[in-house]
Amino acid sequence: MKLAAVTLTGAALALSAAACGGDKVESGDGGGDKKTVKVGLAFDIGGRGDQSFNDAAAAGLDRAKTELNIQTEEISAKPDEPDADKEARLKLLANRGYNPIIGVGFAYTNPVTKVSKEFPNVKFLVVDADQCKVEGANVLGACFSEEQGSFLVGAAAALKSTTGTIGFIGGVNVPLIKKFEAGFAAGAKAAKPDIKILPAKYLTQPPNFDGFKNPALGTDAAKGMLDKNADVVYHAAGGAGIGVINTMGGAKKFAIGVDSDQYNQPALSGVKEFILTSMIKRVDLAVFDFVKSTSDGTFKAGTKAYNLTNDGVGYSTSGGKVDDIKAKLDAFKADIASGKITVPTAP
Repeated sequence: MKLAAVTLTGAALALSAAACGGDKVESGDGGGDKKTVKVGLAFDIGGRGDQSFNDAAAAGLDRAKTELNIQTEEISAKPDEPDADKEARLKLLANRGYNPIIGVGFAYTNPVTKVSKEFPNVKFLVVDADQCKVEGANVLGACFSEEQGSFLVGAAAALKSTTGTIGFIGGVNVPLIKKFEAGFAAGAKAAKPDIKILPAKYLTQPPNFDGFKNPALGTDAAKGMLDKNADVVYHAAGGAGIGVINTMGGAKKFAIGVDSDQYNQPALSGVKEFILTSMIKRVDLAVFDFVKSTSDGTFKAGTKAYNLTNDGVGYSTSGGKVDDIKAKLDAFKADIASGKITVPTAP
C-alpha cells in the first residue's frame, strides 16, 4: 500500500525552497516489521523527467520503492548553483533523518565529501564520482565506463550510416563527456575505418551547464550536423539531447540516445522510429544496488565500477534497428570485456 506523503514544514521548507528548487516525498511500504529505510536523493540539473540521466536514477529509486521497505525524498538542483547549495541540500536530507543519501552527478563529489564528514553515520552515494574518486568510510562512488558503451553505439552509427558521415554532440565540455566522444569515435573507426566523423560539438562550456538541459541548443547543433551530411548523430547531452533526437527524427535521420533507453521515453514517442539505439548507462542499477546494500547491511565504501563485464553499460535494441548488426556489436563487446580491445577515455 502507499503511505501518506510526507511534507516539509517550517524552517526546513524555507531552506528547501531557497536552496533546492523543489522537492518530492513519497513512501513505499513493503509490509512486515522491518524498519523503514528513509532514502534521500538529490538530482542533477534537470531532475526527474529529463528523459535521460536523471530518469535513469529515478528508475533505480522507483525499483527500490517497489522491492524494498523504503521512504524517499527527491530534491532537484538549480542551474549554475554553487557547491554550497548542494551541501545545504545534502544537510537538509541528513538532518531530516534520511539515510542513505544519493547525489546524482559528478558535481556532488566535493559536496558529499564535505557533508559526509559531518554525518559519519549516514551512508552516501555519488553517481558518476568525479575521476572515480571518493573519500570517507561512509561514501560510495559509482563509476561507469561510458567509453565502452559509446564504442558499441559508435560502431552501430558507422555500420548504419548511408552517407558515410556521423557526428557527436556533447552537453557540456567536461572530462566525463569526453569519454563518450572518445569511445564513440573509436567504435566507429573500428567498424568502418573510412567513416567520416564530424568535429564534436559541445553545447556549452563550464560553468554554463545549460548544455545538459536546454533542448533548443541540441536542436541547433543537430541542424548544423544535418547541414554537413550527417545521417547518424549520437548525443550525450541529458535533457538538451531531446532537441537532438527530435531534430534528427524530423529530418528522418537516425539519432542515438544516451543513459536511458530513449526509444521508450514518452517525450520522444513521435520520433522513436529514428532512434537507432541508445548507450545504456545503468545508473538505475547503481542506485538500487546502493539502497539495497544499506538496507541489508552489505554496504562497502570506496568505488564500484559499472562496465561491459557486468552489464553496467551497453546498448539498447528497442525498435529492432540494430538487429542486423547485433552479432558484430556483440563481438566488439566480447573483445572489450576480455581486454582484447582497450577503449580510449579521451579523444
